[in-house]
Amino acid sequence: MYNDYKSKLEKFYNRDRRMPTYTEMMQLFGFKSKNAVARLVDKFIEEGIVAKDHLGRLIANASFDSIPMLGSVKAGFPADVSEELTDTINIDEYLIAKKDNSYMLTVDGDSMIDAHIADGDMVLVEKTNTAKDGQIVIADVDGEFTMKYFRKSGDKIWLEPANKDFKPIYPKMYLNITAVVKAVIRKY
Repeated sequence: MYNDYKSKLEKFYNRDRRMPTYTEMMQLFGFKSKNAVARLVDKFIEEGIVAKDHLGRLIANASFDSIPMLGSVKAGFPADVSEELTDTINIDEYLIAKKDNSYMLTVDGDSMIDAHIADGDMVLVEKTNTAKDGQIVIADVDGEFTMKYFRKSGDKIWLEPANKDFKPIYPKMYLNITAVVKAVIRKY
């Protein structure tokens, strides 16, 4: 039964990206009192599944929403792979350095296909108004937004696609960087 409660808690957290309140846990677990919830929460804390912040609110421990890291796999010649748990990894912490400045966008178009960014992929971007030459950016060019390589040579700036069927974009009036691409996510 304990694992059932843990599973319900994990599902709530994965859906809402926060821990439920005690009142929400009463409904979630089918309890009639907050005292029963408090006893279960104490077990969760003891197991290291959750903790309390400085205000006494429940927070997920780093391992709560982590997935197992089982080692590596050869991308060259085939080799034996033994499946052993080497660690766990929290995808959010791995991909997102500045959570408050990050957001996701869905890619529409194939001008970045040679950078392995395809139509329908999702990109994780970090807000910024500066970029280095060669970074993939989200930019406002003369009133329209696009994702391309940022290029700079001396005082000259432009955006370069990663597809030979598209031409570079040179701003007529302005080019403002709004974000830098940090990761590409593709589901198969």
